[in-house]
Order: sequence, then C-alpha cells, then structure tokens
Amino acid sequence: MIEHEYHTYLKLERGLSLHSITAYELDFKRLKSYMDEHHIDVVHATFDHLQVFVYDTFKNIQSAKTQARLLSSIHSFYRFLLYHHYIEQDPSELLEMPRIEKRLPEVLSIEEIDSILAHIDMSKPEGHRNRAIIEMLYGSGLRVSELTDLRLSNLHRKEGYMRILGKGNKQRLVPISPEAERQLSYWLEDRDLLDIKPEASDIVFLNHYGRQLTRAMIFTIVKRLADAAGIRKTISPHTLRHSFATHLLQNGADLRIIQQLLGHESIVTTEIYTHVTIQDLRDAVLKYHPENQ
Repeated sequence: MIEHEYHTYLKLERGLSLHSITAYELDFKRLKSYMDEHHIDVVHATFDHLQVFVYDTFKNIQSAKTQARLLSSIHSFYRFLLYHHYIEQDPSELLEMPRIEKRLPEVLSIEEIDSILAHIDMSKPEGHRNRAIIEMLYGSGLRVSELTDLRLSNLHRKEGYMRILGKGNKQRLVPISPEAERQLSYWLEDRDLLDIKPEASDIVFLNHYGRQLTRAMIFTIVKRLADAAGIRKTISPHTLRHSFATHLLQNGADLRIIQQLLGHESIVTTEIYTHVTIQDLRDAVLKYHPENQ
C-alpha cells in the first residue's frame, strides 16, 4: 500500500522524527482526500491539479508557516514517488513556496537568567532538579525534547560532554558547562532516592513518581520561574535555547560553532541570531548616540 511505503520512506530513508512524520502524513491525507473528492488519482496528479489544490486549500490557511509545511509535504510525497519509480516526472517541482517572515526570537538578558535561577526554591525536593534543568537549557542550548529524552548512558561527565539525539535522529556531542555539571551532580544524588520506574531507569530528569518528565512539565517549570522572577516576556524552554545562542554570538563565538552546538542542519537557521545582535546594535545607536538624546 502506498501509504505504508511512504511512511517507511519518511522514517528510514529520510530519518524524520515521529512528530515530522505525523505532520507529513496528515498533509498527505489532506491531499489524497481532496484528489479523491475530485476523482483524481493522487499518484498521477498533474501540476495543474496540485496548483488548484494549493489555491483552494490556502484560502483556509492563514499561516505562511503552515502553508510552507504543506507544500514541503507535497514535494516530499512526489519525490518519494519519483525515487521509487511510480512516476517519471515530479509534478510538484514548480510549485512555489510562500515567503515566510522571520520573527526575531525572544531573548532573556543575563540579569533575567540570574533572576530565574535565584527564584528556584532549593529547599524543595525538586529544587536541584529544576536548577539542573535551567542550566542544561541555557548552558547547553538543548531543545526541550532533547532534555526530556536525555539518558544517563549518554552523559560523559568526566570528559565534560553529553551525546544528544536531535531532530531526525541525528546525534551530536554537546559540552556540559562546569555549573551545569555541578547542579547535575546534586540532582543525581536526589534522583537516587526516588522510587524509579523500570522504564525510566536510564532517564536523567524524572518527576517525584520516578517517571520521565514530560515536555509540558518542563514548560510549566520554566513559566512558573519566569513569573516568580517578574519577567513579562513570553517565555518557554526554547527562550533559554535562544538566549544561549545569542549570548554566545554576542561574546564572539563563531556562527558555525553555534550551528553545531544547536544541531541546526543549515547555517541559514542559525543566522537568525545575527539579526538579534544587529537589533542590539540598532538599539544601542538609538539609546546612546547624541543625536538621539
């Protein structure tokens, strides 16, 4: 069945994450449903068929990012068909991607980071855990999914690094900062006192039931700490990752190094942080130049 083969292609040949595979398959179902409704074989759809589908579908999709993902899914499906010789020419080749406006990510100042850390209640059982979580997100730039999936077996603490499984099951080595290592050691002592469930025996960050922390719980921890610190920005775990990259760049780190640390496949993705520092330069001119006083 074509759907099963496409799933295998996305998983094994393209190495996409489960989240990406689910999104691509939902987009494929949308495309197939539309073609079935118009009595068109989705495998042998022409450029004109696809263009009409895109036009009709985009009328109900306002987000340029969602539109871009849908087009990416269409391209992916027809590249799969071409690769496996179901078709001889890719009808989606000339479909154009919409221009997506890049919004600058929210970034915390060093003072705001310090304030968040200062508002962690170290007297509570989860105190050391939450401090280690913030240090990992800000000190190593991990994605929230990378943090929740972090394994004890992937920590190389003596050598000062950890092995991270990122998007598309791509592995990278990320340094553990001295402060993150110190807080991690405190948390691991507390962790040993928990009744750890067998399925979570290799997971670094656990809840008080001895189970793996969820992404939602990490979001809650970060949001509560930001609220306690009186920070009014829109904060998420990803804000700490943005701040990690921005502060490195501001202090002279090479963009290519930041790209590797973040696990970005393309340097173009990392270049958004140069826009942040350019904005900083502009703000400095507006604030300090005598003509603007």
